[in-house]
Amino acid sequence: MDERHSTEFSRMPTSSKRWDSMRIHILGICGTFMGSLAVLAKQLGYEVSGSDQNVYPPMSTQLEEQGIALCSGYDPQHMLDNKPDLVVIGNTCSRGNPSVEYLLEHDLPFTSGPGWLAEHVLRGKWVLGVAGTHGKTTTTSMLAWILECAGMDPGYLIGGVPKNFSVSARLGSSDFFVIEADEYDSAFFDKRSKFIHYMPRTCIMGNLEFDHADIFRSVEDIQIQFQHLCKTIPQHGLIIAPTASATLEQVFAVQGEKSKTVWCDLQRCGAEGAAGADWSFLPVSADGSAFVIRHGTDSAQVDWSLLGDHNMQNATAAAAAAMHAGIPLKISADALSKFEGVKRRLELIGKVEGVSVYDDFAHHPTAIDTTLKGLRAAMQKQQSDGRLIAVIEARSNTMKMGYHQHTLAPSVGAADAVLWYRSTVTKLDLDAIAVAAKPEFLCMDNTADMLSWLKTNVRSGDHVVIMSNGGFEGLHQRLLTALRQD
Repeated sequence: MDERHSTEFSRMPTSSKRWDSMRIHILGICGTFMGSLAVLAKQLGYEVSGSDQNVYPPMSTQLEEQGIALCSGYDPQHMLDNKPDLVVIGNTCSRGNPSVEYLLEHDLPFTSGPGWLAEHVLRGKWVLGVAGTHGKTTTTSMLAWILECAGMDPGYLIGGVPKNFSVSARLGSSDFFVIEADEYDSAFFDKRSKFIHYMPRTCIMGNLEFDHADIFRSVEDIQIQFQHLCKTIPQHGLIIAPTASATLEQVFAVQGEKSKTVWCDLQRCGAEGAAGADWSFLPVSADGSAFVIRHGTDSAQVDWSLLGDHNMQNATAAAAAAMHAGIPLKISADALSKFEGVKRRLELIGKVEGVSVYDDFAHHPTAIDTTLKGLRAAMQKQQSDGRLIAVIEARSNTMKMGYHQHTLAPSVGAADAVLWYRSTVTKLDLDAIAVAAKPEFLCMDNTADMLSWLKTNVRSGDHVVIMSNGGFEGLHQRLLTALRQD
């Protein structure tokens, strides 16, 4: 870190415990963001409680371990029982929610999660934000781990549970704070993207595709939010982006001699040989488990357990962000070699009689595609003759609204078989996708039928990837239990 930045930050106020007697109640506390926010509030000394409709691991487990009281459902009595001084409202809670209606009627003080975070945690910090449609959680975890290995004791908030840390969020003791910068809206009363509140000094923008069809009408709507984000970054800040992203280049578009959106340095990352790359990665192994990061004349090798081009790209961006904070590439590469990944990101949760079962959060065609291709490359490297079976629950609003109708069949091409949960509310024409898909494609109306098919058909050497951004009725553990019993 250069001397100018160090001196400036030593003068800036950091969050204190002046609010340590405050009680807060969080609506939607089991969401990945709000659950992490609850952990930070607890560490600040707040008395924290929360309500949610859907409670499932790993976030519910983490909150219970932190001693945070969880209430099931949105009965206003939950708030009254905990006597909060402030209610923090998650973006899953809208008008009509019983707790929301009660606090509005009775004039209780409330704020959004990003608003609370900006005021009580991020003020005075060097914020390193990670934005993009895919890979935010993993890249944020990588960056936080690099700073940790460099001895910087960063604060962080991650929309998942990184395996290198015991919790998804912490305050840290330094001026550095790493945050997953989500483009989803802040609250029912604040439709700006969450990341507008964060004011990052270093910002990774990993990719930009259309998503969140429930709140955005087009990719152009999302690009506007990214343009607003760019304008919040100071001139001595840094944006890190991929070399080949037409949608992000439109965000950065230069008019005349300069961009009216980007006022700071902009560095790009890509595969070795990519045009315009300031940072590049070169695979040493075909599956991406070993690769070299290069920046100018500097280079360092990473040997790790992760797979795929997307993870090499994310790691390279994380190393670039870390260097902006003063961390040499060699330290970043050594840290990445010790990076263990994130729970529910192609996480091997069990192996029974040669059948490997993975839990994965993928819920967008691009994420499904890169995950399956990465695992397929690893199977080929191991000369595995087993099959790759994808079990998918399309829970996201964008999926259910049918936006990805024409991109889903190609996204599962690396699999040998696909079991697709047929939701009663989906607008996807699954029969048409089944016809267009390369692998065997089976649509099933319930998880019991899925479990029965898997029990009957899987064999030693198979890899089963269960993809959902929800609990999927506990199918992961039910499958492992059934395999052990059989």
